[in-house]
Amino acid sequence: MSDLKLPSRSEDFSEWYNQLVLRAELADYAPVRGCMIVRPYGWALWENITAALDRRFKATGHVNAAFPLLIPKSFIEREKSHVEGFAPELAVVTIGGGEKLEEPLVIRPTSETIIGHAYAKWIQSYRDLPVLINQWNSVVRWELRTKLFLRTLEFFWQEGHTAHATAEEGEAETRQMLDIYADMAVRDAAIPVIPGRKSDSEKFAGADITYAIEAMMGDGKALQAGTSHNLGQNFAKAFEIRYLDKNGQLQFCWTTSWGLSTRFIGAIIMVHGDDQGLIMPPRLAPFQVVLVPIFKSDEEKTPVMEAARKIRSELVAADIRVKMDEREGFSPGFKFNDWEMRGVPLRIELGPKDVAKGSAVLARRDRPGKEGKSFVPQAGIADAVSKLLAEIQQALYDRALKTRESNTFEPKDYGEFKTAVERGFARSHWCGSADCEAKIKADTKATMRCIPLEQSGGDGKCIFCGQAAKDKAIFARAY
Repeated sequence: MSDLKLPSRSEDFSEWYNQLVLRAELADYAPVRGCMIVRPYGWALWENITAALDRRFKATGHVNAAFPLLIPKSFIEREKSHVEGFAPELAVVTIGGGEKLEEPLVIRPTSETIIGHAYAKWIQSYRDLPVLINQWNSVVRWELRTKLFLRTLEFFWQEGHTAHATAEEGEAETRQMLDIYADMAVRDAAIPVIPGRKSDSEKFAGADITYAIEAMMGDGKALQAGTSHNLGQNFAKAFEIRYLDKNGQLQFCWTTSWGLSTRFIGAIIMVHGDDQGLIMPPRLAPFQVVLVPIFKSDEEKTPVMEAARKIRSELVAADIRVKMDEREGFSPGFKFNDWEMRGVPLRIELGPKDVAKGSAVLARRDRPGKEGKSFVPQAGIADAVSKLLAEIQQALYDRALKTRESNTFEPKDYGEFKTAVERGFARSHWCGSADCEAKIKADTKATMRCIPLEQSGGDGKCIFCGQAAKDKAIFARAY
């Protein structure tokens, strides 16, 4: 808690973000460089994200399990492109119980290998398929440049791993999970995303195809918010994941993996936040409402607190997440600013005059000042609050979509392209050449974020080399 103003987003977006994460008590730095401590307020947000995803996973037949943190180093080395992709990021354990280990153990950077080993034992027949397993865990990747939530050595996530009898089923699963991520982002986080396919240079190490949802942050940069990988038969062949088909023939399985991590919290902060702090989407907010009783004397306190407790009980009964701020020694103004900085979607102010009138003041976080305030009767307040929370949820999505659309450009030439990626997204034809992709990155610091699944406009010419191009891709600078 602090009265100091945050840096403005236009002045220093990065420092605004860093200070906000700390001051809103979402996370803190850990003693180990690059690691983070997720504080209760940040963990409550993550719990709501996990609940929104877990509900969707189970509705599509997935079940949760847990696999070990430590993986034999030889497992990682069995899938060639996988080890090449992850080798620089591995944390390796060489001593256990005071003695040097016969085989080094890798702290999981992801679990395809250990799960592939298990699936090879569990899957014997087509009757065992599909296998649809997810796990909630943390992984370690030895990142050199770190930022709270966006990129840390250890981060929390879910990783789904499935095995199928056919290539078609594997692709359908990969796309289904991408759709689930997109649906959660839009409906629960109020974040518009672009689902698309990654280039070969940007795909997951060991995948045939990687799909991702890409979102625009408040400074125009892109953030990869979730990924879904069609692994083909690469891991099945490396780990002998095979099954007997209906004709008695031994076949390799087709596998997928998909994940969304605590970096999604960074997306919520950067998409919706303003110069006053966080703005939480109501469906995911740890507290949807903060109730602030206001009184100056013990004589005023009794009726105000009695009315406040009644309102709180009604909101709780309506499944609305509410926090009543009963802190002593802090002015109402301080409390208002503090909860605005923490992004609670709706504030209820209740003073002696409100009690006398049988009313309360509702203040929307997404509309600061008088514009966002309204007076409502205390009777039936839960209905009024529910409706307003739904309005705020939609308003946040609409605002984020407007921001993205107004900062997405379709440049006519490479000169316009370079200007576009300084401001936001460039949607441009791309020939598919890794050479063009690398040169664009070296020249502009923009990467090919994805080839959107929804295409319009037909064939054209590559924005860089002028060769024939079938698809338009999104290019942007990214986190």
